[in-house]
Amino acid sequence: MKKPCVLIIVENLPVPLDRRVWQQSLALRDAGYEVVVVCPKMRGYTAESEILEGIQIYRHWISDEACGLWGFLAEYTSALIGEWCLAWRVWFRHRFRVLHLCNPPDILFLVAWPFKAMGVKVVYDVHDLWPEMFEAKFNKRGVLYWAIRIAERLTYACADVVLATNQSVREVAISRGSIQEQDVFEVRTAPKVAPASFAHDPTLRRGRRYLVGYVGVMGNADGVDLLLEAVHHIKTARGRLDIQFLLMGTGPEYEKLLGLRQAWHLEDMVEMPGRVSNEFLFNALKTMDLGVSCDPINPYNHHCTMNKVLEYMAFEKAQVLYDLKEGRASAGDAAYYVAENSPRALGDAILTMIDDPAKRRKMGELGWQRLSGQLSWERSVMNLTAAYRRALGPESSPDAIVRVDTVAATG
Repeated sequence: MKKPCVLIIVENLPVPLDRRVWQQSLALRDAGYEVVVVCPKMRGYTAESEILEGIQIYRHWISDEACGLWGFLAEYTSALIGEWCLAWRVWFRHRFRVLHLCNPPDILFLVAWPFKAMGVKVVYDVHDLWPEMFEAKFNKRGVLYWAIRIAERLTYACADVVLATNQSVREVAISRGSIQEQDVFEVRTAPKVAPASFAHDPTLRRGRRYLVGYVGVMGNADGVDLLLEAVHHIKTARGRLDIQFLLMGTGPEYEKLLGLRQAWHLEDMVEMPGRVSNEFLFNALKTMDLGVSCDPINPYNHHCTMNKVLEYMAFEKAQVLYDLKEGRASAGDAAYYVAENSPRALGDAILTMIDDPAKRRKMGELGWQRLSGQLSWERSVMNLTAAYRRALGPESSPDAIVRVDTVAATG
């Protein structure tokens, strides 16, 4: 029996740049579903409509990426209008039976409720805890924070099943979202790449002995400023000039971070190419000696599974990161943990790892073992398809709903 159409809506990144959403789309396609994605035009993905690998993608206009409160309001309002219009366009063209909502933000219930009233099943895919994200960005709560909490609750109320990126998010869905345990499925993020397909690129070292890399968003909650300050400490206080730093990615704080790099006279040691191609990224991951995840310790980051952590593990690279609950749950013994939000401590940890190649090699091996075993994408795909069977009920398949526990014991 042919499976129904699925509409996936994602606001904060375009597809296929959002690797989690893209991998889910391909997995659902492989499971027999017709998959349509609605996402924003941004970061080089500007085609209004295209089909990639059998996935129909529609994109809408969105305002510039947010830097402040008014920027967020403009971004989310423009996105909501685009999502609303394209959702109805997809409805008349494809008659989807499942609406898959990817947060942040938690306002997509406004798009979902009319379709839910017509019998469409809603899957709520919690990428991030939006209230904690708001508090981390603005360092306060206030009226808007509680409005966000209400929006989150309304989205949970709209959902037939919930996908959680990790155990922490699962616990929040059950406690704060009042979702029954059997309706929450842990679908972790895990990169699907073949490191052997990519090559070392010694030119990235710029003549230096070691290469330390960062990959990810550069916003005000991602800690890249802490990493730049750590490099300044390494250069000036520790006198180390044999390390090249490659910081890949872009975001609302990118220009400000370029200014910090200049102010601290780090242009010679820190390369910041902005958004890079997959080939450049994967060759860099293959080449680097150490990865860094500089997201600071706070309630929001404690609940996040960072893609960069998993990407370092996929390429068998040791890494340094601040001691976050879900960071430790992902990396286990494959990382060196920094106990405080200190750029100096981060810099010292980088030097400790750089000067211990045997430890780096061992951590890299442990990371690959975790990612290819307990944390593998294939295990999450089993939970993803089980969640869809749960949402659709008897119409989807007579098979039993079997989920796989993807939570690994930390070292």
